[in-house]
Amino acid sequence: MEFLKSGIKTVLGSSEPGQQPSAAETVEKLVDRVFSSTLLEDRRDACRALKALSRKYRIEVGAQGMPPLVQVLQNDGQDAEIISYALDTLCNIVTSEEFDEEADNPAVSVNVGEQFTEMFIKSPEHVTLVMGYLDEYDFRVRRAAIQLITSLIANKTRELQELVLVSPMGVSKLMDLLTDSREVIRNDVLLLLIELTKGNSNIQKIVAFENAFDRLFEIVREEGCSDGGIVVEDCLILLLNLLKNNSSNQQFFKEGSYIQRLAPMLLLNNSSASSEPEDGVWTPQKVSNFHCLLQVVRALVTPSNQQQVVTACQRVMQKSQLLQALCDILMSSGVPADILTETINAVAEVVRGDRDNQDELSRVLAPSQPPRPAIVVLLMSMINEKQLLALRCAVLYCFECFVYRNSDGQRAVVQTLLPSSTSDVSSLSTGQLLCTGLFSTDTLANWFSAVAIMHTLVENVAQKEELLRVLLATPGGVRPITLLEQCTDLMQQERYRLQSKVGLLMLLSVWLAHCPGAVKALLETQGTMAYLTAQLCANEHDERESLVQGMCAFLMGLCIQFNDNSLPNQRREDISQLIIKRIGQETFCNKLSEVSRHEAYSRACKQPQIRAKGASELLLDYEYCKLYKGLEALIAKLVSGFDVDGIELTELTLSSEASALVAQYKGIIRGMDTQIQMLQQSAKQLEQQHSELQQQLEQEQTLKAQLADQNTLLKAQLTASAATAQQQTAEAPHNTAGADEELNAARYQANMYFAENIRLTKELDTLRLQLAAEKQSAAEAQESLRATQKDQEDLLELLADQEAKLARYE
Repeated sequence: MEFLKSGIKTVLGSSEPGQQPSAAETVEKLVDRVFSSTLLEDRRDACRALKALSRKYRIEVGAQGMPPLVQVLQNDGQDAEIISYALDTLCNIVTSEEFDEEADNPAVSVNVGEQFTEMFIKSPEHVTLVMGYLDEYDFRVRRAAIQLITSLIANKTRELQELVLVSPMGVSKLMDLLTDSREVIRNDVLLLLIELTKGNSNIQKIVAFENAFDRLFEIVREEGCSDGGIVVEDCLILLLNLLKNNSSNQQFFKEGSYIQRLAPMLLLNNSSASSEPEDGVWTPQKVSNFHCLLQVVRALVTPSNQQQVVTACQRVMQKSQLLQALCDILMSSGVPADILTETINAVAEVVRGDRDNQDELSRVLAPSQPPRPAIVVLLMSMINEKQLLALRCAVLYCFECFVYRNSDGQRAVVQTLLPSSTSDVSSLSTGQLLCTGLFSTDTLANWFSAVAIMHTLVENVAQKEELLRVLLATPGGVRPITLLEQCTDLMQQERYRLQSKVGLLMLLSVWLAHCPGAVKALLETQGTMAYLTAQLCANEHDERESLVQGMCAFLMGLCIQFNDNSLPNQRREDISQLIIKRIGQETFCNKLSEVSRHEAYSRACKQPQIRAKGASELLLDYEYCKLYKGLEALIAKLVSGFDVDGIELTELTLSSEASALVAQYKGIIRGMDTQIQMLQQSAKQLEQQHSELQQQLEQEQTLKAQLADQNTLLKAQLTASAATAQQQTAEAPHNTAGADEELNAARYQANMYFAENIRLTKELDTLRLQLAAEKQSAAEAQESLRATQKDQEDLLELLADQEAKLARYE
């Protein structure tokens, strides 16, 4: 510190005895020295002093010193030392990090760095100026410029992204720095690119097409793959930024065969042999690396991506043994809980909706005695209340994805519950585990099991009918009861907690939807309709109780919508009459809408994966919300379509005003039908035009093939010219200009070749026109030649006659 003080005194000179200048005065003198000094050494010393003061007196240096520092960057670019001081000072000013030296300064606010960043980028040329120093090879200058840009982006991400995009070759300069042989520079650029690529698809595309994937994989391999350090994690985070929610980069990643390069990184045998401790505990850094790697895999197959991209990536993952590697991690021992949870989520999304991948997962066996299917082992963890909540949610998500659009998988689960099942009674099955969880005393196990059984019935009416045949033994030798009866009994029990009831209501709702047999079975159970009616008549103000009432209203509405009227006194009109007289149509519709107004509904509608910070957040499921969303309006309209006498309202029963409104709508519909017919005729005409254009296109393609051959010849000539130019450049004596001038010369030469190629193309078009004209002229000349030849033959005949006459006269 004394050395620093002496350095500042050297720059400013000694003050009068007894007078200690304030920080603002000191900074003001230094700023004046930077502005007014003609000697470079004086300006350099002043910048060095400003850098030293910027950590403790950031506000004073930032308020007064920003203009002179920018002036230094503009005028003193030939001196690397002063430029590094200026860039470091600006970096200290705009950084969001709080320095130890300013911890006791109350004047420093939390967002002071953000405020100085806003001041700095008001002039876009400042950012361009700093970007220009990325070309400087000097270590101090280049690293300071990278750190300054990183701090600016961290504070004002969107604004800096736009400025980098308009900066000449801005992204390309940053990508070139990834090849810097100095690891410190390379690592800082990784951090910069991580900040730069956040949430900007245009920059993500440019970075990806600047060969980022190859370079990142090379760095990961050099650093030791998943066993590497923090650099591997940074590479994977950048890779995740490039792929997440960017379909273009995802397609490019798949087509570039980069998925095949991910698979070996997931093999535990390759990575754990050398670095894992003998007790099998993973290092914290390896856990972080693996977690990022699994997130990269999930970014390619998450359900929010485009379906064609997800399907293509799923197939490649199966062929490249990536799915097998994930399953090996699932069945391995000693894997940390968070890695196991993320692996289960990754497996879930890799198999979701892909029949081949689902079949492969069904064949995976756990290394136990006796061997059990992996699905069974996962379900055992799901119904075990001692397991972590995140792990249990992941298992449920994996099971949902396993049966998603998998009719064979759904049937296999239901078959394990049927009395005719030929499976070994002593062995655990998926159905037995789900029933065990459904009737457990653990509330979460009830909810998880109910949702899992529900997913075996989604969009599968046949399995809904089959599940009605499931019988459960009762204590005391009483006749067995059906699974549906047991579910309704549990729902009506007071000891059954609210969360468990929500799970049962979801199961019953999906079971009844589009299945009249299940509706009939529910209506035949004793006390069910009375319980639902009582729930809807209750005036509960608790938010969760309101949710249960809304779900009961939805279940009762399904009993109307999918009722086949086969039961006396339980027909659609009878249930509607019950709602009108006991509950009220308006009250019923209000209760029904309680589901969509609940926070859990909006949370569950966002994505199929179950995300919950606590057990209390597990209420609604994605598929149930999807069903509710599709049928809510229909049920409300259906219930409102009955009057107090149970008669369905039709056009005949409406008032004259309502009938006129219906007639008006019918007229609109007839007009729309006429428009549809006209559009169909137009479509036929367009199809005919399309066929004609298709023929023209084939002719144009033939012509294009001819032009392509000619273009290939021109390219060959251009390549030969380029080779000649390169040879001449190599033979020429080297000048003293730097590598930048050579690069500019090469770019200029490439532009010249490009311009020459354009000129030759235009000349080719001109020659084609001339050729056509010459062909026409040649045809005309040929015709004229034939006429001339005929005239010549006539003349020869006349000449022969004249010669014959002369011969006779002689």
